[in-house]
Amino acid sequence: VQKLFLLLLFRLVKLEEDNGGWGLDSSLGDEGDCNIEIRDVASITHTEFLQEYAYTRPVILRGVSDNTKFRFLCSKASLLREYRDKTVRLSTANTHSYRKVDVRFEEFVKFLLNPQPEDTLGSDTLYFFGDNNFTEWRSLFEEYTAPPYGLPHTSPAYSFGIAGAGTGVPFHWHGPGYSEVIYGRKRWFLYPPDQAPEFHPNHTTLSWVTHSYPNLEIHSKPLECTIRPGEVLYFPDRWWHATLNLDPSVFISTFLG
Repeated sequence: VQKLFLLLLFRLVKLEEDNGGWGLDSSLGDEGDCNIEIRDVASITHTEFLQEYAYTRPVILRGVSDNTKFRFLCSKASLLREYRDKTVRLSTANTHSYRKVDVRFEEFVKFLLNPQPEDTLGSDTLYFFGDNNFTEWRSLFEEYTAPPYGLPHTSPAYSFGIAGAGTGVPFHWHGPGYSEVIYGRKRWFLYPPDQAPEFHPNHTTLSWVTHSYPNLEIHSKPLECTIRPGEVLYFPDRWWHATLNLDPSVFISTFLG
C-alpha cells in the first residue's frame, strides 16, 4: 500500500511538473483534425521555408529550438515569484479588442484565469496577451529562443500570453509570425486572405466551434491543427486565424513586422 501511494504521489508530482503547475482540471478534450503540414526543422532549410511556406501557406515546425530554461521560467510558481505584484494589461477577447483592464499579475492568475463558459461574449472575456511591459518582462524574453527562419526586411517582436481553457481569440488577421505553446494545447483555425470566414466578431471561438464549425460545408472548412509544447505554427501575412486554448495555456508569438 505504501509503495502504491508513493507511486501515485510521484505521478502527480510529475504531472504537475509537465504542465508547469497550471493545471489540467478544466481542459477540453476535442483536439479536432490536423490538415496543416508538419515538418521537422532538421528536414527543411531556410531557403525551402521561404519558397514553400513563407508567403503561401501555414506550416507546423518541430524541433525548432531548445527553450527548456524559458519553459521552467514560465511555470506558475516561477512567474508568480517574479511578477506577483507587477501590473498586467488585459484585453477583451473579441475581434476588435476595444477594452483594456489593468490588474496585478497575482490577481489575474488567482481570480481571472478561469475556464471560458460557452455563452460568454468576447467583450466580457479578459485575455492576457500582447500588452507586455517590455522593461519589466525583458529578463524573461531574453531567455526565449525564437524560430530561426525570418523573412527579408522584417524584425521580430514578441507577444506573451496566459489564458484559461476554453478561451481564445476569434477570427482576425495581421502580419506574418510564429506561435509557440509553452504549456497546454492551442487549437488553430486558418483561412487564406481571399476566403474570409463567417463569424460574429463578439462571439468567442468556443461558441464558433460549438455552433458554426459543425455545419460548415467541405469547401468552407478551415486549415486547422492543435499545437503542443515543442511545436511552432507559422502563419503567413494576412491569413485569417482564430485560436482556442484547450488547457490553461502559456504561449508566445513572434510577429515578423
